[in-house]
Amino acid sequence: MQFKERRVRVLCTLFVIIIFAGVGIVPILTAETRDTETETYLSMLGFLFKYIQENYVDEVSSETLYEGAVKGLFESLEDPYSVYLTASDMEDYSDTTVGNFGGVGLFISKQTDYEEEVQNGSQTFRQQHAPYVEVVSPIEGTPAYRAGISAGDFIIAIEDESTADMTMDEVLERLRGEPDTKVEITIRRKPSITFKVVITRAIIEVPTLREGTIDETIGYLRIIRWTPYTAESLETSVRNLYQQGCKAFIIDVRANPGGLLSSVVDTSDLFLSEGIIVSTRSRIASENEEFTATKKTVIPKDIPLVVLIDKGSASASEIFAGAMKDTGRAYLIGETSFGKGSVQQIRSFGSGGFKLTTSRYYTPAGINIDKIGVDPDKEVKEEEFSEDDLDSLQILLDNNSIPLFVEENPQAGEKEISRFIESLHREGISIEDRVLRRMIRTEMNRTDNNPPAYDLEYDTALLHAVLHLQGLGI
Repeated sequence: MQFKERRVRVLCTLFVIIIFAGVGIVPILTAETRDTETETYLSMLGFLFKYIQENYVDEVSSETLYEGAVKGLFESLEDPYSVYLTASDMEDYSDTTVGNFGGVGLFISKQTDYEEEVQNGSQTFRQQHAPYVEVVSPIEGTPAYRAGISAGDFIIAIEDESTADMTMDEVLERLRGEPDTKVEITIRRKPSITFKVVITRAIIEVPTLREGTIDETIGYLRIIRWTPYTAESLETSVRNLYQQGCKAFIIDVRANPGGLLSSVVDTSDLFLSEGIIVSTRSRIASENEEFTATKKTVIPKDIPLVVLIDKGSASASEIFAGAMKDTGRAYLIGETSFGKGSVQQIRSFGSGGFKLTTSRYYTPAGINIDKIGVDPDKEVKEEEFSEDDLDSLQILLDNNSIPLFVEENPQAGEKEISRFIESLHREGISIEDRVLRRMIRTEMNRTDNNPPAYDLEYDTALLHAVLHLQGLGI
């Protein structure tokens, strides 16, 4: 009996050893297979490279073939954020992160997996226009901003050439150019609104921060872009406003398309004294990181904080909003954010470089918001246009009515605005007075070299933020 039990144990032990030995062998065989497959494809690519160069009807340079092949590698990933960067692209990217570059002043995005989304679900406006270029947000004070382009618009053509089949590189190349040169783009807004805009290119300087006070008790801070200077600028502003007697703060990251990860981590740390701010996860262990808050804070945790977000809040802005929401440090008001939850690395390579998605970021609660966005605690949207309103809006855009009025009446008062609105109604414009007044005010701010930091009268989300803080006794 004991002999049988011993034999069973021996057989079981051998069985376990064989199993684990097999487990150890499989990865080796898989790795070897993968390496062999890679070498085969590299060899085939090299053959094609030489064959085209030697046999194509026209002479073609090695550089042209190389750049075409490299761009194809990144395009095969079907990731709009992973791209090959030419030498000029690298220079442009550096200009953007340090605070200035040439162009029209737009942050844009382009989906690549739209076909699957449309086939598997109902076709929303965004899905229907996914082949085109989406405006994440305009940069305040730039030509595109002053031209009235808004977050959520789609650029469907540049100089009458459809953007549907353009890569992001091609779109950027067409939008950027020498200062004082012009470019015509066609905008699709809402299902039935289409209009053309001619924009004069300029040197784009990216502002970082705008500040103000509301009723001398609420500090208002709008973060426009996450640059190396954002955290330092915000800390200075917050300290000054706090010392002036502000008892609460509103941080506005609406229409902020993001920026540097280090910038948003340092900024979030100003308001948090412990815990995770954001974490990144990758299939490469070295890319997995947790960014945590230090004990030092600029504003005590008992000072109420409201964060404003909208569909133009992306990337770093969503990291900030997610950290403030998940930790309970702030109350979020506005619309669901854009939904960019991936992290890219920029690497120099040859004369150019590349940008590659290497990980995804997660909020303190372990949520990745890629293609989902951060939801506000309280949703506040501007009024939706009815079908009649959309027809009226198309007429206003076609006639350029509001920009012309503001251009002719830059200091228009209540009487001039009321008479203008009455004339619009006589012409068949059905949009209600309050919305027209907001549109006029927005246009006046766009053309102002020193616009106000906020507009409490027509900014519904901001008004809700103030009412929320006043309800807390501020």
